Amino acid sequence: QVQLVESGGGLVQAGGSLSLSCAASGRTFSGQAMGWFRQAPGKEREFVAAINWSNGNTYVPLSAQGRFTIAKDNAANTGYLHMGSLRPTDTAVYYCASSSRWGPGIGGTSSYDYWGRGTQVTVSS
Repeated sequence: QVQLVESGGGLVQAGGSLSLSCAASGRTFSGQAMGWFRQAPGKEREFVAAINWSNGNTYVPLSAQGRFTIAKDNAANTGYLHMGSLRPTDTAVYYCASSSRWGPGIGGTSSYDYWGRGTQVTVSS
C-alpha cells in the first residue's frame, strides 16, 4: 500500500504563488503516475495535473496551463505542484493521488488507486 501526504497549503493573496508537496511512502512507489486534484466546497473533485513517474511526461489541462506546473523528485519519492498567479477561485482542498497506469483517462478520479488526505489552499482577494 502507498501512503501519500500533502503539505504546503496555506493562505495566500491573489496573484501570489504556492508550492505543494506530496510525499509517498509505504511499499515501493511503483505507480505510473501522480496526479493532483482539488475540491472546493460544494463542487466535484477537479483534475489539476498529472506526471508520469517514469519518464516525467506531464498532462496539464488547458484550464491550468500557464499557472500550474507539476514536477517530481524520484529520489525523494515526492511530487510537487507549483501554482502561480493564484485566484480566489483556486481556493480548495488539494489532493495528490497515485495511479498504476498512464494514458487516456489519467484526468479522471477513477484512474487513481491511492489518495492523500489533502491540504487546504485559500486565496484571498
